[in-house]
Amino acid sequence: MLGATAVQIRRAEAGDAAVISAVLYESFVEFRALYTDGGFAATALGAEQILLRMREGPVWVALRDGAVLGTGAAVVKGESVYVRGMAVVPAARGLGAGAALLREVENWAASIGCGRVFLSTTPFLGSAIRLYERFGFRRVEEEPQDLFGTPLFRMEKRVGDGAAAL
Repeated sequence: MLGATAVQIRRAEAGDAAVISAVLYESFVEFRALYTDGGFAATALGAEQILLRMREGPVWVALRDGAVLGTGAAVVKGESVYVRGMAVVPAARGLGAGAALLREVENWAASIGCGRVFLSTTPFLGSAIRLYERFGFRRVEEEPQDLFGTPLFRMEKRVGDGAAAL
């Protein structure tokens, strides 16, 4: 049973790669049948792939009572920040870990002068989509995308000084 302490966010370190990989797997395995093999492999990354991501941009973990509940990562794409690898283990959903991770990514994006944050998600991740919508993300109308055959769509929002423009 998780304790009553608040969710904390910290920047991930190389030693967190294996637990981040486990969080990704545990978070998405219930949806495994809805992904293609390639789509699932690109979502539930191994520890080596997590280490590569850490070189490309920040990765964070959400913790409560010392246990890692979730993760999120970001990478700069032009003048925007791409959110990727957002995941919260099923037992911790609803505790605020996803919201805390999104706030961290948005604050980081604004701090480096990026006014837009975007992400890709699959249509079958309903609770994640609702979280993104509560945070002001809106679906971008564009040609359908896919991740190795798994359907995707893009969502975005303005952050920092540019947030009022939306």
